[in-house]
Amino acid sequence: MPKIIVIAHNIRSLHNIGSIFRTADGFGVHKIICSGYTPYPTTKEDDRLPHIHENLTKHIHKTALGAEQTVPFEHQDQPDIITLRRDGYHIVGLEQSERSIALPSYNPPQKIALILGEEVSGISPELQDMCDELLEIPMHGSKESFNVSVAAGIALYHLANAR
Repeated sequence: MPKIIVIAHNIRSLHNIGSIFRTADGFGVHKIICSGYTPYPTTKEDDRLPHIHENLTKHIHKTALGAEQTVPFEHQDQPDIITLRRDGYHIVGLEQSERSIALPSYNPPQKIALILGEEVSGISPELQDMCDELLEIPMHGSKESFNVSVAAGIALYHLANAR
């Protein structure tokens, strides 16, 4: 099974973040990096006001159901792509684009950093440019995309189980 890091960048919804934590736990994700304005649970050296980080943690817990305590995480203002690449991670964005590869045909490497983007507009063009590849989940209905936490689950299932 590959070593997977999830980068949740500029995801606003506490419910989506909680769901991503729970899904990450289920697929053995090594770590979640919450970046940009993505909310995150309380950290050991949290510099946010106590009532803010406590409230965020409480709301994330509603969907994470404890996974926020079992999946390692950290907060970064911007994802540290340079360090991840230096550590051998292949940077992959989950985004619809002309250069996207259909998820079912993607053969994942042993170390992956999967970037998930903002709920409505996705991954910024600047962050897309930093990706080694972009992956797209084929859609068969009338909607153009899945909810970010659902898309994370679909992508993590494939990445964790592809042979």
